[in-house]
Amino acid sequence: MERVGAFLGRHVWLQLVLSVLAASALVMLLFPGRSVLSVLVRTTVTSLGAIGLFLARRRREKRAAGGSADDLVALELKLRHGEVPTAPKERAAMGDLVAQRLRRTRHRVAALVGLAVLFTAVTALMALTGTVRQAIGYAVLTVVFVGWSILGSNVQHRRLCAMRAALRDEGPVRTARQR
Repeated sequence: MERVGAFLGRHVWLQLVLSVLAASALVMLLFPGRSVLSVLVRTTVTSLGAIGLFLARRRREKRAAGGSADDLVALELKLRHGEVPTAPKERAAMGDLVAQRLRRTRHRVAALVGLAVLFTAVTALMALTGTVRQAIGYAVLTVVFVGWSILGSNVQHRRLCAMRAALRDEGPVRTARQR
């Protein structure tokens, strides 16, 4: 799985294409009868704003990591494994990356609550106005996506706080595997 993550980290375009295809497949599953081409075009057009935000964030993270995608992927792998960089330049880059991500996620609890409320409201409205298939599909999507978002957010926040503490020499880094 790490190889796939590293490959997708180096080739962002593939990550974007796969996410547009996954979103298109989900739309075609929930709303059958639409042509594949129209769903792909609509999904791509509506995803352009998110893709722009993703690329801007990625550019800032690459700059903080040293300027290249390979540097960012290397730091990301060290962060996932809880390995504290030893080289001063790499420690500074990791510190910048961790600080940037912690700053960006400072309102994560409110965002997750808002996401849960939004998805629950859409699911309830779909149950009232849509078909049974759509209501069940949205309910499953809500539970899986919101649950995955909460779990991923907590794991990432713990990793970032542990790395920040380790970079400040406040103690050893403990990864999720060690807990």
